[in-house]
Formats: sequence, structure tokens, C-alpha cells
Amino acid sequence: MTQSSHLPRVWELLDRFKESCHSKGWTVSNNEDLVKVDDEYHTLIGTRTIHQSTFMKIAESKKRAVAHGRSYDVVEISYTAWVFQQPPSRELLETLSLNRELSRKTALYDLSGVYQGKPLCLKLNETKSPVFDEFEKFLKESYGVETKPFYEPRTNEPKTLKSKLMKTSVG
Repeated sequence: MTQSSHLPRVWELLDRFKESCHSKGWTVSNNEDLVKVDDEYHTLIGTRTIHQSTFMKIAESKKRAVAHGRSYDVVEISYTAWVFQQPPSRELLETLSLNRELSRKTALYDLSGVYQGKPLCLKLNETKSPVFDEFEKFLKESYGVETKPFYEPRTNEPKTLKSKLMKTSVG
């Protein structure tokens, strides 16, 4: 499949991506959106939208319970990607882009343009996550979707960055 107009909804897309990760030999959780590579846990969270305070609570939380049969283990999450079906708020984009520590561990993918027929996914991804790099390849190879930064990371002063965010067509 190479047409962005056939992109499944976020949750189905993430399930297909997890299948792709499993075929690479990575450990994939059956019950959660977790992929384990080299003792690091990468999570992908599909959402339509999220409130700023909820985002921050989840983004700053490093521990997560993972089901193993009838018991749970607590693991440390190394990287989190948020995959949006609707545009993330400017406030959310600005918070992530200006918080260097958070931006090294958290990525945002805005698929709203794809669902409107444009084969472009805007992203904020300054992580070193091989899983998120693979997600970007998966979008391109499976659906013909290009990923492009909202802006060039860490090359602008905050004032310039804010003006670029204002020009971006997000909610």
C-alpha cells in the first residue's frame, strides 16, 4: 500500500507497526504499545487530542506497569512517541520544543494532514530512538507518507521558534 489516503486510523496503524517491529526481532508487548530494543522501552501512544496537563503527567512519568500473564512488571520507559490523529495544540508543541530534556525523550507525530489527503506527517523528534526512526520509514514505505519537522530542531532562538509555530497550521 503506498497511498496516504488509505492510512488506517491511528490505533490500527500502531498495531500494524508493532507487527513490523516484531518481524525485525524486537520484543513487542501484546497488551501495551511497547517495543523493547537493547534493554530500552519505546512506547507509541495513539490519540486524537490530549490536554496539556495530562500530556505532562504521562511524559514526565518514567515508570510503567507491563502485564506478563497474570502478573505485572514495572519498567522504565526510555522514549515516548505521541501519534496524533488531530493536530496537537500550539501550547503542546511549544512546551515540547522549549523543554530540551523532555524533547530528547518524547516525539510528536501529527497525522492530521494525512487524514485530510496530504501525504505529509509533521513531527517533533529529537530522540535517538531507533523505533521512532523505523516508524518514520514504515510510514514512507507502507503508505507513502513523508515526515517533515514542524521546524528545524534547536537551530532557532525561542522567539524565532515561537513565530514559526504560529505560522504552522495547527489547532
